Amino acid sequence: MLTALTALLAAAAAVSVGALQGERPGEVAAPQTPDLPKGPPPLTLDLGVRADAEARDLRRAERLYAGGSRGRARRVFTRHDSLEARVGAAFSGWPDGTLDRVSRLAGLHPRSALVQLHLGIAQAWSGVGDARQAWRSAADAEPDTAYAVVAGNLLHPGFARGLPVYVPAAELPVGFERLASQAQLERLERDARGSVDGKLLYGTALQRLARPVSAAKVFTTAARQARDDVEAQVAAAVGRFDKARPAEAFSRLGPLTRRFPEHATVRFHLGLLLLWSGQVREAKRQLRLASRVEPGSIHAREAGRYLEELRAAGI
Repeated sequence: MLTALTALLAAAAAVSVGALQGERPGEVAAPQTPDLPKGPPPLTLDLGVRADAEARDLRRAERLYAGGSRGRARRVFTRHDSLEARVGAAFSGWPDGTLDRVSRLAGLHPRSALVQLHLGIAQAWSGVGDARQAWRSAADAEPDTAYAVVAGNLLHPGFARGLPVYVPAAELPVGFERLASQAQLERLERDARGSVDGKLLYGTALQRLARPVSAAKVFTTAARQARDDVEAQVAAAVGRFDKARPAEAFSRLGPLTRRFPEHATVRFHLGLLLLWSGQVREAKRQLRLASRVEPGSIHAREAGRYLEELRAAGI
């Protein structure tokens, strides 16, 4: 069985049609009306590839919480004293004292994206306070975390959720799937010190682990190392995508369509960023162009799959 990181890397497509329609389970949606959201607020814990005993407990408690067993989740959370556990315990008691407890944590840890994200969520679900300011604080405090990415979802509901992920053409190392998640990441980091392909695979892993800032740095290094490599240049452009400043990525990716007109990766990733930004008509045009060049390439195949999913969804 593939480990968690292998599964993430093997999933070449960066966003599903369901994500474009805002239907992905377990994700936070910003309230669109003055009515307060129903039910307990969603909980997000960023544990990366940690495999220690506490991480296992926290993942179990998070699953219990998501499944509605908040009492059982709280009992697991209270075994630990980390910020993740304390936020989880506060949310598990919803609504009794949740906002007060998270507000106190925010006062003690004003630069914690974890705490600021969940403070905003608790405020939105309670109808008290400035949730958007808390989410902005989360995004600014620790931009290289899943908490900042989720805050971006809430601050920019017109975009698809999460961030677009570069789809590498390079293959994973032989025997990679037999490694544990932490060992996989360490292997990719070692490989990134040498080849451009190694950097692109490592950057993709960092993106899928919600480390967009770190990923962008790796991609930028690859692009500087290989200025005529289309994959490195495309990865660097995709890595710059920011919902608050999408033009930074488009201004770099767009010119690559003229520089590398016969490479499907350019059109595919341009279509991907356009889908993320809600520009579906132009995205479909770019995906159609991508599907016609480099027949049999991973990016031509992925473009065709996206177009088929869009057709099936009536988009």
